[in-house]
Amino acid sequence: MQVGDICTREVVCASSETTVAAAARTMRQYHIGDVIVTRLENGRRIPLGIVTDRDIVIGVVATDLAPNALTVGDIMSAELATAHEHEDVFEAVRRMRDKGVRRMPIVDAEGNLVGIVSIDDLIGILAEELNELAHLISREQMHEREARR
Repeated sequence: MQVGDICTREVVCASSETTVAAAARTMRQYHIGDVIVTRLENGRRIPLGIVTDRDIVIGVVATDLAPNALTVGDIMSAELATAHEHEDVFEAVRRMRDKGVRRMPIVDAEGNLVGIVSIDDLIGILAEELNELAHLISREQMHEREARR
């Protein structure tokens, strides 16, 4: 399965000049835990970084910094881990684990932002797959019982 098949295609973005306070309001409005910092380039959204609700709480609020004076460009993760939309889900999971991230932007061949995948998405897919395996085992046991009658 490709990561592009399971990613969320509606991604909330902000420019690097967006204030931290505005980003926090956007997160609240959309009930999300992150915004992807992007720049527009020839009609494409190129991901530059990510800012999470945790970044805002730990890095700004807890240190008494002014969220209206800082921009998301000031606090975004410097090294952004991304995955290509045609990449295998398990390869993306490995990269997320290696980088220690819970969310990862998904890009197309030109580097354009096309989605985001989170650990929640992956757990949901894994739960579905495990459920299918449990049904397979039950069905196999039922067929075996019927064959022995």
